[in-house]
Amino acid sequence: MLESELIRLVKKITTEKCKKQNLELKKASNGTPEKLYSTLSSFSNQIGGGIIVFGIDENEGYDIAGVYDAQDLQKKVGEQALQMEPVVRPLFTVAQINGKLIVSAEISECDIFDKPCFYKGSGRLRGSYIRVGDSDQPMTEYEIYSYEAYKRRIHDELRTVDKATLKYLSKDRIAEYLIKIRRQKVNLVNLSDERLLETQGIVKNGLLTITGLMLFGEYPQEFFPQLSVTAMAVQGRAIGELGKDNERFIDNRRIEGTIPQMLEDALSFIRRNMKIKTIINKDGVRADKYEYPLVAVREIVLNALIHRDYSIHTEHSPIRLVMYDDRLELENPGGLYGRITVNDLGKVAADTRNPYMAGALEILETAENRFSGIPTVISELKKAGMPAPVFIDKRGVFKVIFYKEDAIQNSISELEQMILEYCETPRSREELVVKFKFDSVSYFMKTYIYPLVEKGMLKMIFPEKPRSKFQKYYS
Repeated sequence: MLESELIRLVKKITTEKCKKQNLELKKASNGTPEKLYSTLSSFSNQIGGGIIVFGIDENEGYDIAGVYDAQDLQKKVGEQALQMEPVVRPLFTVAQINGKLIVSAEISECDIFDKPCFYKGSGRLRGSYIRVGDSDQPMTEYEIYSYEAYKRRIHDELRTVDKATLKYLSKDRIAEYLIKIRRQKVNLVNLSDERLLETQGIVKNGLLTITGLMLFGEYPQEFFPQLSVTAMAVQGRAIGELGKDNERFIDNRRIEGTIPQMLEDALSFIRRNMKIKTIINKDGVRADKYEYPLVAVREIVLNALIHRDYSIHTEHSPIRLVMYDDRLELENPGGLYGRITVNDLGKVAADTRNPYMAGALEILETAENRFSGIPTVISELKKAGMPAPVFIDKRGVFKVIFYKEDAIQNSISELEQMILEYCETPRSREELVVKFKFDSVSYFMKTYIYPLVEKGMLKMIFPEKPRSKFQKYYS
């Protein structure tokens, strides 16, 4: 960055008095911080990278403290960067503000084939970090594995299932598939059934693969009980709210079977728990209007079933479907795959985590042509006059949220909306109370912040420690 850009950034920091997802502050007035490895790692692994600013003391009201020696600081930060794998190459900028020197180090994002970037002294498993809010958190074993799986083109859908021989196949379903694939792929017509199933990733070494089991098994959950869907329709806008008769659930079901079976059963569950309006158009024709467009609902359920992660790291985690008063949420084990980001969804063709499974479902005519799902969802919601879908990709979990028409706006007050806008940058309790001029921290938190957290509109930097004195909230 230019010197003038650094000066503007520092002025913004001292005004807002906070760190950010892509911004770390270090005092450095008495020497170079000794252990920058976690930040070097997290910024290198983060989309868009990040910036470390040296010379600001956040413990003293974000005062400009200056650095002890700009040249020596750059040298020693560079030495620490050489201890990373792959090596990190910071881009330094020096500026003078109020007679004190400030140094910034821009850390670029690694290419996905170089991730995770880690500190060599701790090794890949212990030295890899990810940015969460304004803090550096150790990567989970699964997050590290996800990068390795993508780089090495590991398709967990092709894992064989111990003891699952061909006798566990549904004869009717596999017969239907063999007829359809021979019609559509003439090059496979003369192959034996077993050879054909091997080429399509359904059988390997005489055992069913995950793909074979989940598409054609008699009862897949015999081997993997959690490769299922937990579906709930709950009272109110948060799990735990009770109805008039103290009932917690309106409906609650575990959905099992093959992927086509779970798709249909999940759609039946959603239809059963949706309200339906009868609309009469200007020509006097009656039509039913569901709370959520069924085409869009089908797409997100199917996408979850096809694109979930089927590795050993997530095989104990079911897909989670929850219907609230104001929204529908679908949570899928396994974050976005490969290079795709939330901002890319519906705009570019994504890498497919489970290509054999997706291909087989196309043959069965369960799935449409690939890459059309998200654009269809966005289009259907727009046609229904509903808010755009919300996509969240966070630490190995992908979530889709459908809000009912104007649900977001109608469910919160003007003050709550202002809080959400202010928390686009993570904020502490103290910052929130000062900003909105409340004398009682307890009252403000109980009345405004905790309800927004329960609605899923605010999130915590440290969700495992909700009462931590270092807690911050972000929208």
